[in-house]
Amino acid sequence: MKKRALISVSDKTGIVDFAQELVALGFELISTGGTYKALDEANIPVLYVSEITGFPEILDGRVKTLHPLIHGGILAQDTVEHRKQMAENGISFIDLVVVNLYPFRETIAKPGVSFEEAIENIDVGGPTMVRAAAKNHERVIVVVKPEAYANVLSALREDTVSEDMRRRLAAEAFAHTAEYDRLIAGYLERQIEPIDSFPKTFRFVAQKAQELRYGENPHQEAAFYVNQETGGGTLATGKQIQGKELSYNNWVDMDAAWKIVLEFESCAATIIKHTNPCGVALGKTPLEAYESALAADPVSAYGGIIALNRVVDTDCAKAIKECFYEVIIAPEFSPEAREILSAKVNLRLFVVARGDAGKSPSSWALKSIDGGYLVQEVDGGTTPVSEWDVVTDLRPSTEDFIALDFAWRVVKHVKSNAIVVTDQSATLGVGAGQMNRVGSAKLALDQAGDKAKGAYLASDAFFPFPDSIEAAAKAGIRAIVQPGGSIHDPAVIEAANRLKIIMVFTHRRHFQH
Repeated sequence: MKKRALISVSDKTGIVDFAQELVALGFELISTGGTYKALDEANIPVLYVSEITGFPEILDGRVKTLHPLIHGGILAQDTVEHRKQMAENGISFIDLVVVNLYPFRETIAKPGVSFEEAIENIDVGGPTMVRAAAKNHERVIVVVKPEAYANVLSALREDTVSEDMRRRLAAEAFAHTAEYDRLIAGYLERQIEPIDSFPKTFRFVAQKAQELRYGENPHQEAAFYVNQETGGGTLATGKQIQGKELSYNNWVDMDAAWKIVLEFESCAATIIKHTNPCGVALGKTPLEAYESALAADPVSAYGGIIALNRVVDTDCAKAIKECFYEVIIAPEFSPEAREILSAKVNLRLFVVARGDAGKSPSSWALKSIDGGYLVQEVDGGTTPVSEWDVVTDLRPSTEDFIALDFAWRVVKHVKSNAIVVTDQSATLGVGAGQMNRVGSAKLALDQAGDKAKGAYLASDAFFPFPDSIEAAAKAGIRAIVQPGGSIHDPAVIEAANRLKIIMVFTHRRHFQH
């Protein structure tokens, strides 16, 4: 008995060649709409679905495959009873279903798309056929991705479509329809007023891009997944152009590094170790920014990860080459810089198109806990200087505000409790992750040393007591920026006034656990 394949695809990549091979293998083809037209124009013998059903497409094409002669052919099992019923009703087996769905994701991504257009691009017949074939995968082969064509053809030629392959294709099919339904549900939820901040069901689907050698430690397995909804301009959609495979820890540190340099419109560089910055600096050139960041803590920088928000040029590449680093991230590397850095074959070079990075639809931050997930909004942006309050008798100058803004943008990216000491354009000391704030302050001030005289200090959260202010004054700090909000704010402000330190409140905390 001749085998039948039903083909109806939105993504027509490779479909003509695939269909030609199926015909050569003895398959009779059934198709619909645009797919039928593509196959017919390629002179591939194909039956229109209406020739099978004896019923025309109706309701603007909304109903064409929803028919017992189609779904009976897909869902029937190869049993005596099913064969009898099929013969009685004139139904023929369908052995292969090749279907992928209307481009709903692409439709809703278009600027200005109307609600009506989005709804019309919700596929009904396609998911029904896919699910039916996947349910009956012991008899029916279901294919939803062009990437599977070659393997399926190879198995069909050898007449060895294994149980394992059938189950893998079925799982892929159900994943395809699940992702499709997730997109539709998310879109409709966003049309409801008022929009719920957090949906009752949090749906998150990402595509595996890479299996990693191991996780944070060698005994932990790990993989890297890309959120398909974020589009371009993100770290996840960047491109590695040199060096050995990225590790789990590389990705974590790269994320921390890239987010820091995105804080600044002017040329910026950072060097990261264990998600905290060894140094952050601005400069007129990438070289100047890099050298200032390195000078902040050259010991800790060894083996770190560099990020710059400008093209890495010849001069910067020559300087970087003199030290050992794991990864360099930048919007681009000049040809000369790539040639210079190619001498370090293991050094990973990673390119990210800045674009709208950090402003993608992926506005959620996820953290796994035992048996569940915590979900929050991404901590994007910060309080502009124009909304800060000067709370001390001494007021900042224009230059002071510039320096305090730099310090405030950096401290946002340091693990809590976080304190940074800076001048106008570079970090001088960083205190991160201590269990009390005065401990972090002492670390940052000790690292800054004599450079703390006349420098600036930022804290990611309020000071609960005046002790950190007293430590800052002893080191010679000129001005402090912090959120404020402690019940002891009056005592902290009094200490700053007494010790002749400028202090401003931002009224916005930037904890990072």
